[in-house]
Amino acid sequence: MAEATREIPTELGTKNVGRLLSQYAWPAIIAQVAASLYNMVDSIYIGHISKDAISGLAVTFPLMNLSTAFGTLVGAGAATMISILLGQKHYHMGNKVLGNVVSLNIIIGMMFMGLALAFLDPILYFFGASDTILPFAKEYITIILYGNIVTHLYFGLNAAMRSSGSPKKAMMLTIFTVILNAILDPIFIFGLDMGIAGAAWATVIAQVVSMLVVLHHFNNQSRAIHFEKGIFRLNWNVAKKSLIIGTGPFLMNVAACIVTIFINQQLRNYGGPVDGDNYIGAYGICNRIIFMFIMICMGLNQGMQPIAGYNYGAKLYSRVKEVFWKTAKLGMLVTTICFLIGMFIPRFACGIFINTADGEQMLDIAERGLRLFTIMFPIVGLQMIGTNFFQSLGLVKKSILLSLSRQLLMLLPALYLLPMWIGTDGVWLSFPVSDLLSSILTVILLRRLFKKFNTLHDGDSAKSLDGQL
Repeated sequence: MAEATREIPTELGTKNVGRLLSQYAWPAIIAQVAASLYNMVDSIYIGHISKDAISGLAVTFPLMNLSTAFGTLVGAGAATMISILLGQKHYHMGNKVLGNVVSLNIIIGMMFMGLALAFLDPILYFFGASDTILPFAKEYITIILYGNIVTHLYFGLNAAMRSSGSPKKAMMLTIFTVILNAILDPIFIFGLDMGIAGAAWATVIAQVVSMLVVLHHFNNQSRAIHFEKGIFRLNWNVAKKSLIIGTGPFLMNVAACIVTIFINQQLRNYGGPVDGDNYIGAYGICNRIIFMFIMICMGLNQGMQPIAGYNYGAKLYSRVKEVFWKTAKLGMLVTTICFLIGMFIPRFACGIFINTADGEQMLDIAERGLRLFTIMFPIVGLQMIGTNFFQSLGLVKKSILLSLSRQLLMLLPALYLLPMWIGTDGVWLSFPVSDLLSSILTVILLRRLFKKFNTLHDGDSAKSLDGQL
């Protein structure tokens, strides 16, 4: 395909940065909000089956986080590579990266599904399930695991679509997936009386339909990045680079899995054998609410990523700095709104997910938990944007450090120590403690990064930057 006929997003290096961020971030934000609604819709419907069903769903979160981690390992790394390669005008190599997204997701998806299904009962017990809620958890996650390959392919290719110059289409496809899932949920759960299994089937079917649309998108040979003959053979050199860049978000999701397991175990230990399920269910509700705002920040990150990556590849460092600061301010605004909800209307927010006929105690726990959880949330936006900024530039070590700091290096010790002194409140308060400490670390590393940036002019080689950071 001649370069003159390609659809190349050169505006990433020329258009006003604020307008570009709006152009790329709003579709990503809407897509991420839709994705969080995707999970929230399931939770709301399942919560109105019974309180044990919502607790069972909460127990599956670590396994879904782990699945997401492997999908992100491929998708996030590939998206960053594609943006940088577009900036460098290396289109054929971008196609190879796209082909590896397909190959790696199929391989990793099959391996994950097989291992998880083979050891499902002990895994769910380890994640905090009791005999009461295990049947609900197992019924839901078994179906989700059978659709694991589709999930990986859909999210990986959707990220590639967004980073290769089609953010609005990626957004519309995500919205379509959510709407289809929301339509199928009540039909399967209540209309066909399938219960929690109906929610799982609705999720998988919606993703299958959306994956077919993404595959059709990349079959268009006029696009700068598209499917072509020979790209689906696994290229270990390309795969290695992609996986290295994706290591940061991968470890972030693995850390989320480990943290959720530990939270469930601590809530069960300190909540007691009677109330343990209620505490786990309450955490699942708080997590869904906070997840909405985390996903908005992720949408901002996804809007920033192709702009920062392209301009870094094109050696336009002033534009790289500008897009970071604009994104960081918006991220902190988003997490401040979450803080205000947690402080002033936590019961209303949590009550959406619970059938109060049998869940009044769970609602009381969730209300207090959300208020304590979000005490330091205004600064979380900066920590998230800063972490993704390093990843967008391919500065992997710093991205990994920041990815791990909030959840593992700071949150896990707090989760272990604070409940020993103040019981279940210590579980909730562990989050603001880690938020504060990890944000301080982020500011320190960002200051070092921008000192190096300030020594560069547009067009200078960034090798010294890569080596020193």
